[in-house]
Amino acid sequence: MYDYDLLVVGSANADLVIGVERRPAVGETVLGSDLTVHPGGKGANQAVAAARLGARTALLARVGDDAYGRLLLDSQRAAGVDTVGVLVGGAPTGVALITVDPSGDNSIVVSPGANGRLTPGDVRAAGSLFQASRVVSAQLEIPLETVVEVVRNLADAGRFVLNPSPPRPLPREVLSACDPLIVNEHEARVLIGPGAGPEPEDWARDLLALGPSSVVITLGGQGALVAVRAGARVRVPSVPVEAVDTTGAGDSFTAALAWRLGRGESLADAAAYAALVGAAAVTRAGAQESFPTAGEVAALAAAFPSPDDDSRPSRGGSR
Repeated sequence: MYDYDLLVVGSANADLVIGVERRPAVGETVLGSDLTVHPGGKGANQAVAAARLGARTALLARVGDDAYGRLLLDSQRAAGVDTVGVLVGGAPTGVALITVDPSGDNSIVVSPGANGRLTPGDVRAAGSLFQASRVVSAQLEIPLETVVEVVRNLADAGRFVLNPSPPRPLPREVLSACDPLIVNEHEARVLIGPGAGPEPEDWARDLLALGPSSVVITLGGQGALVAVRAGARVRVPSVPVEAVDTTGAGDSFTAALAWRLGRGESLADAAAYAALVGAAAVTRAGAQESFPTAGEVAALAAAFPSPDDDSRPSRGGSR
């Protein structure tokens, strides 16, 4: 019996957000909106997104002993995330500088801070969390050697989900553990390298050749492509929504998919549900504040029924 549906190992940042009419060119200054501060970070976002959907969730992360760290801990606990694995101190809390344009698209620069001090030793010390978790999810806003240690500490029955963001070349040991590897177009091209083909089906083939058991490629308004080694490639269509802010939508997609996989759903069905979660997330500003409850996802599914099932994805799951 697992104590947690999902253990998220990753980053926790304070998001400093400014709205802009357009992004500045090199050497140019543009005026933006008032600065707002939100709890964020890909790891913390995933944990909150899963917990708001009803998943029993724990977070393994590191924050600073400062106001931003307290903001992040408060947001996790308010969402129902178990913060027993959140370590405090060692460096200031990580900060993400985010600009959002009128279309809802964003650009992000991250100062890792305490995230860079989450060590392989911290992972080994949290062995009981791994043994108690059905699925483990990670990203790359923490040191790569820490992600490698996550893979080495997976419990026998644990399933590993990785969103390699920000993307970088990965060792075979990590890639072979992924089930699935979740990437957008940019991340896919970085992992594949200069030989990347022109179509998502080409990327799926090349990514699977790197070692993952399965791959999910998110494609913005084109939905997503699901691929399993020695299996069919399945296109998951999109649902049109009016995007306000895409910040955190990809994190909500990954969290929802990981949770539904742990419940025994097929990868295609889990991706369809996850994209609905991403769709709901982009209709509101902010990251964690925008993440939907299970009831809100059900309402969106009812508004956009699929001919095959009761859930379809959205462009919100692709960011």
